Amino acid sequence: MGVDQYGRVSVEKLRRKVVDATILVSIGWASSEIGTIQPMQEIADALHGRGIALHSDAVAAEGLLPIDMGKVPVDLLTLSSNDIYGPKGIGALYIRKSINIAPIMPGGGQERGLRSGSENMPAIVGMAAAAQIMASEMPQEVPRLMQYRDRLIEGVLGRIPRSYLNGHPKERLPNNAHFRFEAIEGESLLLSLKDKGIAVSTGSACSSKTLEPSHTLISCGLLHEEAHGSLEFTFGRWSKSADVDRVLEVLPGIVERLRVMSPLYQKEVKV
Repeated sequence: MGVDQYGRVSVEKLRRKVVDATILVSIGWASSEIGTIQPMQEIADALHGRGIALHSDAVAAEGLLPIDMGKVPVDLLTLSSNDIYGPKGIGALYIRKSINIAPIMPGGGQERGLRSGSENMPAIVGMAAAAQIMASEMPQEVPRLMQYRDRLIEGVLGRIPRSYLNGHPKERLPNNAHFRFEAIEGESLLLSLKDKGIAVSTGSACSSKTLEPSHTLISCGLLHEEAHGSLEFTFGRWSKSADVDRVLEVLPGIVERLRVMSPLYQKEVKV
C-alpha cells in the first residue's frame, strides 16, 4: 500500500485496500529511518469491528512515544530490548486476549504452547528493567531530544543550500532528523562525517549492507539519486548539545567540498 510524500499511511487508501478476505494488517508505529509517526489511532478505528487483527512494529517508537494499549486497540505489538538500551537478543510480543495465534515451533509447551525452549530469564529481566527506566525518563528525555532534533533541522536547512528534510515535518520521532542533499551521495557524507568522529546512517539498520536506495524513500516519491543523497541523524541517551554544534560546524563544509567534486553538481551549475 502506498504512502504520502512524508511516508504516512493514508487511512482512506487503507480502507479501500481491505477486503473480506483480509485477516491481518501490519503497520509500523513509526519509521526508524525517516522518523514519520503513523496515525495509529485512526488506523485502528478504521479497522475496528471488521474482524481484522492489527499488528504494529513499535520498535522505533518504544521509549520515545507514549503507547497506551488501553487507548489504541492494536491487537499485536512488537517490541525490542536493545532499542531501549536493554540486553541484545530479546524482544517481546504483546498479544491482546481476544487474539489467538498458532505456534511456529511446536515442542514442550513452554510459553503457553506458543514456542519451545528454555526462557532467557536474565535477558527478560534486563528488558523489563530497561523499559521501566525508559518510562521513568520519558518526561525529561523526550523534550531534550526534541530540542536537539529541531536545532539540527533548523541549522542544516538554514546553512546548507538545496538541503531538504525527509519525513513528516511535525509528526516525527523526537530523536530523528533525516535529510537529503542534492547532487552528492549519502555514502560519501557518511564517510566524511565518520572521519570527524560523527556517526550517521544512510538507511535503516535492516538494510545497511546493501547499496540499493532506501525503499522507504522511494515509496515517498523520491528519485533514486535523491534517495542516495540522504542522511539520517538520531539522538540518544548520551547525546549532548555540543554534538549538534559539532555537526553544524563541519557538515556545511563537507557538503560544499563533495559538491565541488560531483560531476552531477558541476553539470547542474553549468546549466
